[in-house]
Amino acid sequence: MQSPSPRLTLKEMARRLDVSTATVSNAFNRPSQLSAELRERILSECREAGYAGPNAAARSLRTGRTGIVGVMLSNYLSYSFSDPIANQFLQGLAEIFERRDYNLLIVPSRDNVSQAQGIEAFVDGFIIYGPPEPEKLNRLMLQPKSVITVDFTLEGCVSVNIDNRESARLCAEHALRHGATSVSILGLRIIDANRVCRISNCNLFDEATTIAVQRLRGFQDAAAAANVAVPEERIWHIPDNTHELAYQAAREALMCAPLPKVLLCMSDRIGLAAIRAAKHLNLKVPDDVRITGFDDIPEASSQEPSLTTVHQQSIDKGRIAAEIFVGEREETSVVLPTEIIIRASCP
Repeated sequence: MQSPSPRLTLKEMARRLDVSTATVSNAFNRPSQLSAELRERILSECREAGYAGPNAAARSLRTGRTGIVGVMLSNYLSYSFSDPIANQFLQGLAEIFERRDYNLLIVPSRDNVSQAQGIEAFVDGFIIYGPPEPEKLNRLMLQPKSVITVDFTLEGCVSVNIDNRESARLCAEHALRHGATSVSILGLRIIDANRVCRISNCNLFDEATTIAVQRLRGFQDAAAAANVAVPEERIWHIPDNTHELAYQAAREALMCAPLPKVLLCMSDRIGLAAIRAAKHLNLKVPDDVRITGFDDIPEASSQEPSLTTVHQQSIDKGRIAAEIFVGEREETSVVLPTEIIIRASCP
């Protein structure tokens, strides 16, 4: 009987390819360390030789599937799990993927994940929720794998979105219908600054990729149609969607003269913080100031007064992105409808 061929080792494969063992390992585990041409040559020759690689991720070369989906979040990991909208999105993903026996690998964009370089080799593709840091996005796009974007668009990729500009316009149009002449806007991540501030003399992020700037444009569209001026000094930037930062911005806005009669907020967390700030300043909502939010998180309906807001289908965003990924839905971009929910804060 003929003896079976000995199993190829990393060292033997490196000798055959006339490269170092580190180079072969990087081809499987840290693709960003190699040029696309060199990596493809190594992987191709490894396939022909029957070498499956130094780890479980490499063995997926034989099956073409790992059963792992990379989900890149646009913020810190701890923040993403505390944010109700991100939670709803992840819930929608999980509902579809667990039915198809996929596992999720959560990758935060703004955390230091240097030890996780090479995760591209472990996954079948990526769903990217919100625009990540450019360096991480560029590394992902080097891989010939499926990429679906949510809450932003990327050339060549299928996306799942809402019409943020039009939704914000309709909400602001409702808030302004009583003829308010003094309006302030509480924005979320609209400029490159890590502190609460007004946007005077600052460059806004790119509207094409940033939903917050799209919402700002919608607010401004409604104000212009109502002949209401909203100068830059009346627009605040909030770096993160937290109660503390939103409360700080809301207090500043509500202590300005003249008092804003309408406060347009880019998230429900900001809107709820603004209601609290108004109460602490002995202002009545909506008699003294009308306040709107965006998202329709559960707390928006239970707050006193309840928050007028834009309802978006965050769970469905996750479901649809997952269905496209696994082939249950046509591979084409989707824009989901929204609805203005009118409540006591801005009747």
